[in-house]
Amino acid sequence: MPRAIWSGALTFGLVNIPVKLFTAVSQKDVHFHMLHDKDGGRIRLKRFCEVENEEVPYEHVVKGFEVASHRYVTVTREELEKYDPKATRTVEIHDFVDLSEIDPVFFESTYYLVPDRSAAKAYRLLGDAMRRAGKVGIATAVLRTKESLCCVRPAEGEALALSTMNRADEVIPVSSLELPEAGGKPSERELAMAEQLVASLTGPFEPERYPDLRRQRILELVEKKAEGQTIEAPEAEEAPAQVVSLADALSASLAAARRRGAEGHDGAPRAAEEHRRPAHGARRHPAQAAARTARAKRARKKRA
Repeated sequence: MPRAIWSGALTFGLVNIPVKLFTAVSQKDVHFHMLHDKDGGRIRLKRFCEVENEEVPYEHVVKGFEVASHRYVTVTREELEKYDPKATRTVEIHDFVDLSEIDPVFFESTYYLVPDRSAAKAYRLLGDAMRRAGKVGIATAVLRTKESLCCVRPAEGEALALSTMNRADEVIPVSSLELPEAGGKPSERELAMAEQLVASLTGPFEPERYPDLRRQRILELVEKKAEGQTIEAPEAEEAPAQVVSLADALSASLAAARRRGAEGHDGAPRAAEEHRRPAHGARRHPAQAAARTARAKRARKKRA
């Protein structure tokens, strides 16, 4: 089991739940060291003063805020420590809101909240109450000397997750963007094809279907080079065909989506009946059902 990065209490009202915080995500990016190409030695970064042209020991490094070009106000560590929030060791829920009201742009990092054995009942009570109400908790917590805005929400099973959030003044408003004006209203035919395309590409979210191919290929490259194998250059991908109109783009996309559906996501042929019809008793996806209903209505109007 991974190590807890924080321990404290989750509170709502007068209810206090002792919990530990565990990282929910493990980034898998490929990291490289900088080496000297001549002898393979590690390249180290040093703190260097551009005025005296020499290395500066860490104890003589201070923080400076640039107030004008090449003009700084220095602040000592002792001064900054006075503004550190009090480490209360609590995740305090202030309000409950609908998750749909929170734009995903507000979310940062996600963690799991795990209760002490003695608090298992209160922990489940909070999770069940949020699930029944369809709400999530907006909370604050001091993590690593910084007060973070957080969202506490039910996760898979009976677990609770905590996501740190950006503050309101950190999110760039859409109104500040220079978006182009709409270039005309889509035709009914274009809208119908777009609905069909959305329906044909609709399915359950399965994150394992979207691996990081670049990372996988880089790791394979490193492994082969470590074993002294010959490296073959990857084949260049074909450039997509140029489409001259929106209708042509939709038609080409629909054709590609049908081929993808017929083959399956792994490229293997799929039985037509299995692809087109859900299993007996299974519910059709709402978007697919809506698209079929719309097409049926248009067909009845044409016949009438």
